[in-house]
Amino acid sequence: MSNVVLTNLPNLLTLARILLIPVFVIVYAVPGEGTYLVAATLFALAAFTDWLDGYLARRMNQTTAFGAFLDPVADKLIVVTALVILIGHHHTLWLTLPGLVIIGREIAISALREWMAEMNRRGIITVSWLGRVKTTFQMVAVVVLLANPPAFDRPWVLIGYVLLYVAAVMTLLSMVIYLRAAWPAFMEGVRDSDHSRSP
Repeated sequence: MSNVVLTNLPNLLTLARILLIPVFVIVYAVPGEGTYLVAATLFALAAFTDWLDGYLARRMNQTTAFGAFLDPVADKLIVVTALVILIGHHHTLWLTLPGLVIIGREIAISALREWMAEMNRRGIITVSWLGRVKTTFQMVAVVVLLANPPAFDRPWVLIGYVLLYVAAVMTLLSMVIYLRAAWPAFMEGVRDSDHSRSP
């Protein structure tokens, strides 16, 4: 496994994205207005590698099962981490609500994917165009909010809030799409589990 990771550039980029998480958290926690922009830049760099490692994996024909597992994990880790520190730093219900919606959706869809994988039905849950648009709004919102102190008198902060609410609405819509696609297989799995436990 170590040889696969070390000789695979997309996997190395994914690992680098994970290693950036504590770095941008520490930078964001350092007092000083200039650190906001540095933290936002580090997050934007991590978001860019999310696109880059997928592109390189396809371009270089280096797609691996390890990469397919690690890439969404890295993506969710950095987004959830950023939202948690923003919720704590802004300390307002207006940011907490969309943040918790997005975090809750990530947990729910991850659990659903795991369930589908156990039933060998992983292909049912695929990324839709709405999911991609949601991710774009979400990433831009997080970058904008990280780059600015939590002050409502700053226009960019208000823009960040609006973008995050748009992302939260899209998050709920995309979750509904995923659940509708997976519901028949999910209920089939529940029935099979019930039958297997029957005496």
